[in-house]
Amino acid sequence: MPLLPRFLAEPDIGRHLLRDEGEVIVDEVRKHWVVYVVPALLAGAGVFFLWVFLVAPVAVAWVPLLVGLGLLVWAGWRALGANLDRFVITNMRVFRVKGVLARSLATMPLGRILDITVVKPMTGRILGYGHFTFESAAQDQGLREIRFVGDPDTRDLAIQRVVQRSGLRGAPRVN
Repeated sequence: MPLLPRFLAEPDIGRHLLRDEGEVIVDEVRKHWVVYVVPALLAGAGVFFLWVFLVAPVAVAWVPLLVGLGLLVWAGWRALGANLDRFVITNMRVFRVKGVLARSLATMPLGRILDITVVKPMTGRILGYGHFTFESAAQDQGLREIRFVGDPDTRDLAIQRVVQRSGLRGAPRVN
């Protein structure tokens, strides 16, 4: 018997790989820790309202109780959503798995990637995160923006290295 319901479990990245075609994971990216700051603040506010519930007059105590429980549930939902969001770089493609109750999978083959823009806001430069924007030949794409990627320069180089080794942009270098 699993400890968590299946929809709360970590996404099984391995089941999305084309193992019989030789696909292997180069990097699996979780969200940067900064995405948990707002849920933590919401949870702190929820705990505060639960404390207010304990000292409030009985006639109105239900208000801070509902607000506190609502904030705790909202904080937990946001944190869980961030925890279950994965961006994966393989030797053949990049893909993203996300969602709590309904999971979505967006895939882009390496050959379709025309351009990658890495944006590092000031706070991202200080804390070590950035945002990726993928440009492809397709008009509508399921994998366009990946936000709050930790160590974005290293991740960008990993993608560029995989694209170069696959021979999709000129002849790969032989060392």
